[in-house]
Amino acid sequence: MKIAELFASIQGEGLLAGVPSLFIRTSGCNLRCAWCDTPYTSWRSEGEERTLDGIMEWVRGFPRFRHAVLTGGEPMIFPEVVPLSKELKQAGLHVTIETAATVFQPAACDLMSLSPKLANSTPDDLVWGPRHEQRRLQPEVLRRLTSEYDYQLKFVVQSPGDLAEIQAIQALCGASDEKILLMPEGIDGTTLEQRSAWLVELCKQHGYRFTPRLHILLYGQRRGV
Repeated sequence: MKIAELFASIQGEGLLAGVPSLFIRTSGCNLRCAWCDTPYTSWRSEGEERTLDGIMEWVRGFPRFRHAVLTGGEPMIFPEVVPLSKELKQAGLHVTIETAATVFQPAACDLMSLSPKLANSTPDDLVWGPRHEQRRLQPEVLRRLTSEYDYQLKFVVQSPGDLAEIQAIQALCGASDEKILLMPEGIDGTTLEQRSAWLVELCKQHGYRFTPRLHILLYGQRRGV
């Protein structure tokens, strides 16, 4: 697999925010979000090929960590995510897979962190704009993932106007309110604080969960955290 980075940190988003976790970040993506916070895994894919044995050797160097996160980029475009996730499970780790839910792989997973991309993600790019818009929402993949795995639906929100699309995707999946997590888009503390103020109120009104971006608040926008 092409790996952008391996690092030990805390989970910054979602139901497991704050949990010490080992991150395996794949490099390569089938989407191109306008606000992508890891462009080195999509717009300009960086990294090196690593073997399954090499990745697991790195994992075993952190015996006190009980959670592993497969993220990207888009980890589900790699068939190798299946044997890797199974190896992580066999090693006794809780496995989260962070995916845009556009591709299905029969991976071993304790929490499928689904982040369908809203219209706010489509870039103003002559090549990638139409491709991204065509690919960003795959209803059949979403339905399969939500029916076969324990999951969370985590949305990147820029404005209150995003709510209608979030509710449409929720209905598409038949997801309960407590499965919906709203997260402010932003890569700096000021933007996150401003958007969090009104986003929390939306969560309270609709029974959704609010999720911060702890890694940004703690470490800033940089790699390996």
